[in-house]
Amino acid sequence: MSRLKLSTTSWTTQTAFIMAATGSAVGLGNLWKFPYITGENGGGAFVLVYLLCVLLIGLPVLIAEITLGRRGGANPPQALSNLAKESKASKWWWLLGLNGLLAGCLILSFYTVIAGWGVAYFFESLSGDFINISAKSVSTNFSSLIANPWQLAFWHTVAMLITVYIVSKGVKGGLEKAVNIMMPGLFIILLILLGYAASTDAFAESFHFLFYPDFSKLTWQGVLVAMGHAFFTLSVGMGTMMVYGSYLSKDYSIPRAGLWIALIDTLVALIAGLVIFSVVFANHLHAGSGPGLLFQTLPVAFGKMSGGWFFGTLFFALVVLAALSSAISLIEPAASWLEQNWGIKRLKATVILGLLTWVLGLGTVLSFNEWKSVHFIGDRTLFDSLDFLTTNIMLPLGGLLMAVFVAWVMTQQQRDDEMEMPSPWKDFYRNVLKFITPTAILIVFIYNLL
Repeated sequence: MSRLKLSTTSWTTQTAFIMAATGSAVGLGNLWKFPYITGENGGGAFVLVYLLCVLLIGLPVLIAEITLGRRGGANPPQALSNLAKESKASKWWWLLGLNGLLAGCLILSFYTVIAGWGVAYFFESLSGDFINISAKSVSTNFSSLIANPWQLAFWHTVAMLITVYIVSKGVKGGLEKAVNIMMPGLFIILLILLGYAASTDAFAESFHFLFYPDFSKLTWQGVLVAMGHAFFTLSVGMGTMMVYGSYLSKDYSIPRAGLWIALIDTLVALIAGLVIFSVVFANHLHAGSGPGLLFQTLPVAFGKMSGGWFFGTLFFALVVLAALSSAISLIEPAASWLEQNWGIKRLKATVILGLLTWVLGLGTVLSFNEWKSVHFIGDRTLFDSLDFLTTNIMLPLGGLLMAVFVAWVMTQQQRDDEMEMPSPWKDFYRNVLKFITPTAILIVFIYNLL
């Protein structure tokens, strides 16, 4: 690819960029995965390791990916091609950008299926279905949902249509406008739920569980889980932050924006943890309920408590907003690539991508029922195989190679032009990105494969 400066649009303000990037980072990982893996790994000690890993793994790669996007000035494959030419490096670096595009589309294909569960639960909670519901009924309800391919396909379609509609409107008319509604809404709901949690007798127990470390409960496996989640929670490695960075004005500070994104993402996860564990402990349920915490344990808790209909409905509205703000970011890099490099109009490009990922998503729908015994990678269903391929291989490799490119291929002058860090921090960041971050990602990568 020849040198091209293709991203002609830009965010209206730095705040709009931070909101969009935070919307990408804040998703089901914050509201679903973080609370349950914290519960499984003993609470406070796990949280402390997780926070350290965000600083040493997630944040450096986040800053690196935004830097690549703004310096390259285009969608991920073209940005890497531009930078490789500028740095006199191998032309094949553009494949790193392509890896991100593919990973984002593959993740979107199953992400909208899981997001569809959240949409379904929102309407069930709104209609009062969870009031005084028993644990057995919730389990039966969830089992019947995932066993019904038509019902799953319907909610998958709803989530995909909303995603495609927003992205088809472009950066300012779609992405920016959507996150300016979604993110404030998400924060308001989260603060209302936090206020409720603080009023319960179990809030002190929840706070103690999350913020008082007991290292006897932390295993080496828990440390590796914390390292992995710190990397994935900031939505790095798939090109989203790169394409968002390509829309970022030179007047805005990348390190400052990166710090804000990491801080807000972490705060959302911690507040969600406080809310969820307060509800769980108040109803004498088990914190380490695993992946079923969101869809099987919480409906029971909300159904038992005073005001449960209102707060349960608010909570699942929060899940829907978080899921959709992430979903739109998954398709944007590929939409930008089709629009910029192939001359396909934004609406047509988004519809093509939406249709392809929707069809692939039907395979995930069937993985929970009709194709339950059909295996692809090892003994994994199609859903598990896509999750394994993207989460354990494509994203870690993407993040690792982005760190390598910024730390070892780009010159110090190129980094300085984009980051403008003062000297002590500049040297510290370079050394972390050169040695600590790649080593940590490699450890997680090898652990996940084994």
